[in-house]
Amino acid sequence: MSMKDMQQKDAAGARFAFTVAEGEAGARLDRYLAERPELVSAHLSRSRIKSLIEGGRVALRGAAMRDPAKKLTPLDEIVLDVPPPEPAEPQAEAIALNIVYEDAHLIVIDKPAGLVVHPASGHESGTLVNALIAHCGESLSGVGGVKKPGIVHRIDKDTTGLLVIAKTDAAHHGLSALFADHGRTLSLTREYLAFVWGVPDRAHGTIETHLGRHSIQREKMAVVSQSRGREAITHWEKVADYGVASLIRCQLETGRTHQIRVHLAHIGHPLIGDATYGAGFKTKIAKLPEGAREAVEALGRQALHAETLGFEHPITREEMMFESELPDDLAALRAALEEV
Repeated sequence: MSMKDMQQKDAAGARFAFTVAEGEAGARLDRYLAERPELVSAHLSRSRIKSLIEGGRVALRGAAMRDPAKKLTPLDEIVLDVPPPEPAEPQAEAIALNIVYEDAHLIVIDKPAGLVVHPASGHESGTLVNALIAHCGESLSGVGGVKKPGIVHRIDKDTTGLLVIAKTDAAHHGLSALFADHGRTLSLTREYLAFVWGVPDRAHGTIETHLGRHSIQREKMAVVSQSRGREAITHWEKVADYGVASLIRCQLETGRTHQIRVHLAHIGHPLIGDATYGAGFKTKIAKLPEGAREAVEALGRQALHAETLGFEHPITREEMMFESELPDDLAALRAALEEV
């Protein structure tokens, strides 16, 4: 990429600076910014960037530029200032938790489908964080920020399975280092069970791409060029062959947003029930016997479960390993598919 990019943090929030390359001249300001890997990684959508431009948060050649459609010229200097998030503090809520393990430093949760991990737009309450605040009280780590206390990794709202949360700052720092390392040099295991359409023609494999925001549907992730995304690696093995579908075990080497969902769709085997990345499979559903068809239609979510979570305890250095049984809906799906 022939441009000089810089990202820096300051007390006001986040500041991003870019220099327009020769080959990028003529691009709209909002589109240019929406395609920067740093802003994609920061989950800044094009609509959000447009509102920041209109709000005077973007400087072009040192002057505020409020026109999202402004055409860029070579060597234009662009600075984007993102204001800090509203410090809305989540409230404690009495939400039942399936606690797999807990000590003074961390807690391991088996998350049900439908539970959002932390507050965000459209989900300001009723999240795992709200439940954790009620359960842990003052002991919950604050390193993750006001809205994400203790959170070191996430799984999607409609994905079930295991999550570890830090209860102290020391544990948070240690776990964050583990997840940043992705298990390459430190002890970390994350395995998922995925029910997918079709049957891979190999017993196992590795999917290695770069993932970033979809160029048009900004709420989706997509396989993109190296300059537009972040490295994503998923190892997989075939567990069961159901003819029209199969069961895959995935092991994450990286932890990008929607990684397994995008990767399996990328190789032609999208998750059963995934309306975002696995649309267009009504013909396959119609080929299933009644019991399996009913199990698929009853899901209402992607058939993905975080089955195994292993890591070195950040304080005691004990090797921890946890496994979660399939929830009832996925167990019913497996039983129905086994009869196909």
